[in-house]
Amino acid sequence: MTVKAEPWQKAEIAGPKKALLIMKPEVVVAMAKKANRPILVVGHQAVEDYSNDVKMIDYAIRISNAAGIPMVVTAHIANECLKRGFSPAGSMSAMEIGNRLNDPQWRGLDGGGTYDLAMFMGLPYYMQFVILSGLKHFSPNLKTISLDRFYNPHATWSFPNISVKDWNENFEIIIDKLKGEK
Repeated sequence: MTVKAEPWQKAEIAGPKKALLIMKPEVVVAMAKKANRPILVVGHQAVEDYSNDVKMIDYAIRISNAAGIPMVVTAHIANECLKRGFSPAGSMSAMEIGNRLNDPQWRGLDGGGTYDLAMFMGLPYYMQFVILSGLKHFSPNLKTISLDRFYNPHATWSFPNISVKDWNENFEIIIDKLKGEK
């Protein structure tokens, strides 16, 4: 696997603090297990095809089910989840999710308190880049993971720029390990 730790979106400067690379999918499993209040944020690109038979939304649902992580979705993704027999914990715009995760007074989707880990997938790169930048600078107690296949320097952890094949293999490992961690 070729590793590139540079932003996929050129001409964007992340600053001196950049995301750590997820070289082993077990890092995601360890972070999810260690978190007291994780949340999975899934955007509208999750319904695009990235392989022959699996869409990102299917991986998101499997991760949420395997680890018991609440999933908040954007746009029409709630409908896609319901078609698959899965009910997300909430639905709101991506920018609203970013704003609420920045708000220390927000008690979460279930009223149980602030989140300590937010995992993102399926948002347009430029949008996730801006949301993660805001969280990096204004939510110091929140760890973030970009589960998309392009390196996002504003996350706490991010996959490097990887192929679809490697990306799919990483998701399968993450899901298998999360199931085994219960």
